[in-house]
Amino acid sequence: MAYIVVSALSHAGLLRDSNEDSLVVGPWTLCSTATESPQTLLFPLGNPLVVAVADGLGGHPAGEVASAMVVRRLSRVGPALDSEETVRDALEDCNRAVYAAADGDPDLIMMGTTVAGLVLTRDRAIVFNIGDSRVYGAGAEEVRELTLDDNPPLAPGERSSTVVTQTLGGTPDFSPVDPHVSGTPLSTGDRWLICSDGLTDPVPDEELGGILRVHADGRAAFELWKAAMDAGGPDNVTLALVRIGE
Repeated sequence: MAYIVVSALSHAGLLRDSNEDSLVVGPWTLCSTATESPQTLLFPLGNPLVVAVADGLGGHPAGEVASAMVVRRLSRVGPALDSEETVRDALEDCNRAVYAAADGDPDLIMMGTTVAGLVLTRDRAIVFNIGDSRVYGAGAEEVRELTLDDNPPLAPGERSSTVVTQTLGGTPDFSPVDPHVSGTPLSTGDRWLICSDGLTDPVPDEELGGILRVHADGRAAFELWKAAMDAGGPDNVTLALVRIGE
């Protein structure tokens, strides 16, 4: 029988006073808090399972509120996300919900969040993102980014940008989103890394790949977090490693 292994971790980093990231793994959510060590969860492969990271916008009010709203909403509707269309609709609903919550509340206006993740059905993996949180395919030989960053073009020599061109919420007036959603068949042994930019900004893809070629599941999650801390831990770090086992 095939099953899903998810090893997840969320941490404020070394420079931030609070954690504005949130995480959803099926019915389990972790919002604006931290885990002392990776948590590993197992699920049967069958009904749709959503795993996603939401990164509240820094420099905006209530980023932790926006990220928590999105992961809790995805957790509720997760079992119904059985196609690219239903995933796209759910993300558009999340965007409307963030704006509705901020409407008329001066403490919440301009709050926003990125989101990236995947939905696993019995035979497909549906990858999605809005913003610059990422999903990687973590194969045995290579690590490949599967999402599309919503950033302006990088200048020569730049690896990342602090400017995000599309988010859930984040502007004074409602702005629609165009989610990036794609689906592929899945097989036993498939593996993915889902993470906020608190991991990918300080840790190059080559280093991510080296860690994932050596380690798996909870140990890999710990080593990825440690790499971000060794690089200065400049931002909140939230990640989930997902693997199909049998």
